[in-house]
Amino acid sequence: DGYIAKPDDDLSFLDIVQAEGEDYGYHQFVDSIDTVIIGRKTHEWVLNQVGSTPHPSKVCYVITRAERPSEGNTHFYSGNLETLVATLKGKEGKDIYCDGGAEVVNTLLRANLLDEIILSVIPVMVGEGIRLFQDGRPEQNLHLVSSQAFASGLVQLHYRIG
Repeated sequence: DGYIAKPDDDLSFLDIVQAEGEDYGYHQFVDSIDTVIIGRKTHEWVLNQVGSTPHPSKVCYVITRAERPSEGNTHFYSGNLETLVATLKGKEGKDIYCDGGAEVVNTLLRANLLDEIILSVIPVMVGEGIRLFQDGRPEQNLHLVSSQAFASGLVQLHYRIG
């Protein structure tokens, strides 16, 4: 229903699609990227849940309002997000992955800086919380690249934008 978290950043509904040995193509996808952009709250959630930084082998930019020194491959970025993405797109390398959260995704959508979207639809209606897509972004045409349904009920949709 368009929500990526329940109130208070509760992601417990994701447990319904946990299946032993199933990563929904995640490891193959991560092999196709070399840079991650992630919001501060999402980064902190992963640290609290997993106990380590997400994507430790990738260059990671944590989008934050507070300046902090880098920690290994993790850089805390408080500048203009559009400038960062333009700079990263100008470099040779693999793809850039925006790992959330909604505020970062919507900033990139408003600036027409996303080339593709991979949506995983979880078979639950959350009802309220944090919406993935917010108002105030331009209309963008999506072209289906692929879709895949899994036994857990999760459906993954891969779109190219534009």
